[in-house]
Amino acid sequence: MKQNYFLKKSLLLLLFFAFLSCGSDNDYVPLPEPTSPVVVDLAAVPYSKLSDYKFFEGTMKNQVPSLDVLPYEPASQLFTDYAHKKRFVWMPKNKKAVYDGDGKTLVFPVGTALIKTFYYDNVQPNNTTRIIETRVMIRKEEGWIFANYVWNSEQTEATLDPNGSFTEITWREGATIKTANYRIPSSAGGECLTCHKSVDKALPIGPKPQNLNFAINYGSGSKNQLEKWAEVGYLDNNYPRNIVSTVRWNDTSQPLEKRVRSYIDINCAHCHQEGSHCSYRDMRFAFSETSDISNMGVCMVPVDNVGSGLSHIVAPGSPGRSVMSFRLESVNESTRMPLLGRTIVHEEAVEMINQWISSLDTRCN
Repeated sequence: MKQNYFLKKSLLLLLFFAFLSCGSDNDYVPLPEPTSPVVVDLAAVPYSKLSDYKFFEGTMKNQVPSLDVLPYEPASQLFTDYAHKKRFVWMPKNKKAVYDGDGKTLVFPVGTALIKTFYYDNVQPNNTTRIIETRVMIRKEEGWIFANYVWNSEQTEATLDPNGSFTEITWREGATIKTANYRIPSSAGGECLTCHKSVDKALPIGPKPQNLNFAINYGSGSKNQLEKWAEVGYLDNNYPRNIVSTVRWNDTSQPLEKRVRSYIDINCAHCHQEGSHCSYRDMRFAFSETSDISNMGVCMVPVDNVGSGLSHIVAPGSPGRSVMSFRLESVNESTRMPLLGRTIVHEEAVEMINQWISSLDTRCN
């Protein structure tokens, strides 16, 4: 009995010292870093289902980003019939974007995916949330491709649909009930490329340093987006810290002119620039160009007669004589601006722009 006792005690001591030995710093083996579940096979994309990419963890409609899928947000957003948007970026391991100018889209590495989900809150009659579509842009060797995914009524999956469609939606916006025949664009028909092009090559619109140079909340705290991108390895740290940046167009603490310029930049500049859809027009709406208000169309005589009494693109002091106001208030496909992306009027933005036009005291020759 005593022999068994000492034998057991000896074994326990051996195990104890073995445990101490395994725990020494010299023998420590670090655990492997967790890897992102995202799958972007450039030879196979676009996939038929949004879930195949594994951009989101858990229930997909909750839009909880998977590991290495990073949320982002431009200061001012493109108006799309009041739809809310959630944006995310993912890049392959050890790849990063590069700064190419304050107002130029970041140069993204091959394999990058930009994800944008369009949804409405307070959808009638039950004040629910409804996701309409998720658009994905993927950077392949030959350039960017578009993939539009339409969500099912159960909000469990989104299916690739390159053909485009309309869907009726009614929701409560503040105290007002609004209805829109929301347009899901056709990537096959070239609608995406109409706005997303430079010299006939597809290009993202929003992710420019001037639009990302402010802090958002990442759940663990707020941080400047450019700093966050550099921290996680998505942006080369060699970018300037004095970026001339846009502002939130609805931030009334900012100067009115800067708010208008920021709104016009994100909604109009991608077409009204060299090599883009409306480059044949004289207006140049990029934020870097509109410090000269003549580029905004102030005192510029319109080439086309789109309505009676419209004397200038922007007639100082007179929204009623300004083509810009007329086009922004129009829902007619032949006269509205922007041409695509909306079917109803962005009332709050029109009010701001009319206020700006009314404040101008420039004399036109």
